[in-house]
Amino acid sequence: MKPVNFEYARPADLSAAIALGGRNDATVKFIAGGQSLGPMLNLRLVQPDLLVDITAIAELKHVEQTPDVLFIGSCVTHADIEDGRVPDVTGGAMRAVAAGIAYRAVRNRGTIGGSLVHADPSADWLSALAALGAQAVVRGPRQERRIPVETLMTGVFECGLAGDEMLTGIEVHRLSSGARWGFYKYSRKTGEFAHAIGAYVDDPDRSICRAVIGAIGSRPIVFSDATSLLGGNSHGAIDRGLVESAMMTHGITDPIDQQIHFACLRRAVEQARLR
Repeated sequence: MKPVNFEYARPADLSAAIALGGRNDATVKFIAGGQSLGPMLNLRLVQPDLLVDITAIAELKHVEQTPDVLFIGSCVTHADIEDGRVPDVTGGAMRAVAAGIAYRAVRNRGTIGGSLVHADPSADWLSALAALGAQAVVRGPRQERRIPVETLMTGVFECGLAGDEMLTGIEVHRLSSGARWGFYKYSRKTGEFAHAIGAYVDDPDRSICRAVIGAIGSRPIVFSDATSLLGGNSHGAIDRGLVESAMMTHGITDPIDQQIHFACLRRAVEQARLR
């Protein structure tokens, strides 16, 4: 099957792209790497009137580092992060996550911003960046705003952006030298989207201890103070009862699914403690 007919535009600057996205007379979709949107177009799951190619916008490939924060443009590819062309302020966490996404051909073209706004609950970046406490930088015609990554997704394949808004980048805070992290996902075979994800970040110098259960079919479960799961300190055993209660609240009721998700979180915590 092939896509329906659509118009195509490739603006050279951000303001022009935002203006196209705000058209009221057409259904508009932005495309960068196209690793998710391309197949959906071919299957006619998405039928835009206008496809806006944002790969010519240099600002969306910009990377900027300050002493505390790294800004990553939304069109930076997974391979850019995997290969170290983007500074890693997370002690190797982001490079490790990027290297585990799908296949190298996908990582060469797929973008970090595209992954987030595609809002697939099983995507690696959604859970990893939520654990890191990252902020999504969103720009519209009148203002720029920041949204915690864990709240950017509003539903399966839905994110909280207006038609005339774009995700321009992600801000990631630098982890301290004493920080530890873990990321573990379960997939039925290499390259597939995850069936379950566990992510954990412990940064005592910044009083941060966060845990995430991802790939649950909706927005990930985020424990912004994960010490509550660990007996009040980052060295305790995981309270399985609290984890299962949170999963039940989010609709994970099957005992096998609960066990798989709990095991992923436990292994992420174990990874962190071994670093």
